[in-house]
Amino acid sequence: MSANFSGFVRPDGRVGTRNHLLVLSVTGLTGPSGRRIAGMLAGAVFAGTPYGSGLLGADKAALARALQGFAAHPNVGAAVIVGADQGAVEETAAAAEAAGKPTAALVFDHVGHDALTLIDHGVRAGAGLLKGLSRQRREEVPLSALALGLECGRSDPSSGLAANPLLGTLADTVSDAGGTAIIGETLEWLGAEDRLADRAAPELAARLRAAVARREALAVAAGIDLTGTNPSRTNIEGGLSTIEEKSLGAVAKIGSGEIAGLLGYGERPPAPGRFLMDAPAYAPESVTGFVAAGANLVLFTTGVGNSFGSRLAPTIKVTGNSATAARLAAQIDFAADALAEGRESLEEAGERLLGEARAIASGALTFSEIFGDGEETISRFGEAL
Repeated sequence: MSANFSGFVRPDGRVGTRNHLLVLSVTGLTGPSGRRIAGMLAGAVFAGTPYGSGLLGADKAALARALQGFAAHPNVGAAVIVGADQGAVEETAAAAEAAGKPTAALVFDHVGHDALTLIDHGVRAGAGLLKGLSRQRREEVPLSALALGLECGRSDPSSGLAANPLLGTLADTVSDAGGTAIIGETLEWLGAEDRLADRAAPELAARLRAAVARREALAVAAGIDLTGTNPSRTNIEGGLSTIEEKSLGAVAKIGSGEIAGLLGYGERPPAPGRFLMDAPAYAPESVTGFVAAGANLVLFTTGVGNSFGSRLAPTIKVTGNSATAARLAAQIDFAADALAEGRESLEEAGERLLGEARAIASGALTFSEIFGDGEETISRFGEAL
């Protein structure tokens, strides 16, 4: 079976699994206008932030990195960027243009602070961009063009025993072919960090151990007992008892090869390979970090069900729980219960998942896309003025 797929080759060399017109609001003030612009244009998607001025230091930098990552994302064919901060609009538009994307940049101040005029200009600009996107066609590309974001949420024992190791086989296949795979949720390396460190160069191993220790210290300083928080009540009711037990399953998503690096939140990998992202464990923030970093396909395992998906990157929901697969038949894209129950080998399930990933990367829809459930949720890291 050919491991190629059909994607949109971008001027910067990356490949899109989708060809979105992105309407991106870089300030909270213009979010409602951005949503209305996207809603009036067939096939457009919206992303944005509820925040704006007043962010400081690393928090401000992370927001800018995420917004620019969205604008330059390989799944974005063109962008309409709106905002009430001229500098933020210009910087974000520059990132899109540097990636070779046709871009319209609209500043609230330049339309007399009139939201209706901003919407009118955005719709007109977006219509022209969509006309151009409609002429673009997919091309056959190698598996190395995939950049995977690998997530788990509302896990149960089937996640760690079947679904997450299954994602690990895909991570190995894609990484070994020259592609990229990323996992995050730093706190969910706790108890398994030595296994990751053994696969990394000494300096990187020390950094990833320090990242885990810092997250654990945050919980201790806040007086938080991780049992009941992570693993959550839902995890515990599903059959997981400790963070270590959950972590041993969670890290299986990154496969078995060398760890190439530790990324900051939303940071683009400098090269292909297997990467860890030092980021919060909450799925909407975690997945959004992968997408900001350039993941063009997300695979998301769940034990009892999790409805979150990215808006920019198709999100394949995977479960090894047969009851969940049956109950959420219109939400789960790939059932791995045969693997969990010993009716299918890991190799057989891996071939099936690779086929599904190739099909969705080539344009087949996920349930999240069908129902329009996608969203992006950028993390916050500090106080604002």
